[in-house]
Amino acid sequence: MTTATPSLPLFVLGRGSDPESERGVDCPGSLPPASDPDLVRRAAAAKATLGDRLFVLGHHYQRDEVIAFADVTGDSFKLAREAAARPDAEYIVFCGVHFMAESADILTTDAQQVVLPDLAAGCSMADMARLAQVEDAWDALVDAGLDQDTIPVTYMNSSADIKAFCGRHGGVVCTSSNARRVLEWAYARGRRVLFLPDQHLGRNTAVLQLGLDLDDCVVWDPRRTDGGLTTEQLTAATMVLWRGHCSVHGRFTAEAVADVRARIPGVQVLVHPECQHEVVTAADQVGSTEFIISAIENAPAGSAWAVGTELNLVQRLAKEHPEQQIVFLEKTVCYCATMNRIDLPHLVWALEELVAGRVPNRIVVDPQTAAEARAALQRMLDLPG
Repeated sequence: MTTATPSLPLFVLGRGSDPESERGVDCPGSLPPASDPDLVRRAAAAKATLGDRLFVLGHHYQRDEVIAFADVTGDSFKLAREAAARPDAEYIVFCGVHFMAESADILTTDAQQVVLPDLAAGCSMADMARLAQVEDAWDALVDAGLDQDTIPVTYMNSSADIKAFCGRHGGVVCTSSNARRVLEWAYARGRRVLFLPDQHLGRNTAVLQLGLDLDDCVVWDPRRTDGGLTTEQLTAATMVLWRGHCSVHGRFTAEAVADVRARIPGVQVLVHPECQHEVVTAADQVGSTEFIISAIENAPAGSAWAVGTELNLVQRLAKEHPEQQIVFLEKTVCYCATMNRIDLPHLVWALEELVAGRVPNRIVVDPQTAAEARAALQRMLDLPG
């Protein structure tokens, strides 16, 4: 089955709406209990039958019952590279979200087939930057005569066609780990960056790591005419931020930081750079998912941590490190609703289909898009370590 980037978001969940958050998704509260033992047995049996033909990737934000069957865990880019490093694996089952599976397809060989157990596992942040919208923004820069000194940079958490857009226009992909290095590369080639699709990562990196002022940053809102910006504002800007955000990390507040400090004396607040600027500036440490894991793993016994990232990971870290006090930064429970669509029933179904000789939910990026996206990814990979 071949899937193309749809003209509509990949998921429709309902249950209320919030224009500042993930469309149609609210915090689901506690997840249901783990699936029954028979599903565990079936997943293990199918995986054993497929053997080395199969490679299962598990993103850090997945449920424990899914992570248990992952051959490797990591963030989105690490997992895509892990898939590319195993060319003998015929099937890559990506337990993550749609843009991650696209990246795996871009970086793997034509002989490998990438499977997403649930096609509804999308990403609200990636959905906030649609190709037609981004092309409209670029046209505005062209009309203002600003395109020649503007470098498009897209976060890894974006669709293949947005990565391809950056590839076509001399731009690059970044991760939360290397955003500073990528932006330094971009500013060596232009005086302005169009940063897609997460405004918070772009702002936090520009201001806190590169020394720009908040006034150097403007926000392009694709829902408003001309992005809600004048030509003068675009001309003066050093950083043009897309009005997008992570529906989980965007929920953390500075009030939550103050509250946890009042409740837990000596607590270290550790947050992801996708959080709002006021949360990041109130925290003690800021870093990518891999940085957060490393900080906890290397922390001394008896230390206390309030972690601002997806709840599945925070709970897993707390279980793995009982010698520390690890709490979720917010009192409101919030899982990544779309990431959690990949559950054990979906994984079992995908694996058993592969055993039966059928390839379900295959993710295929068309060759031109893949080549242009790969160009943007390669520019990032070519940067010095």
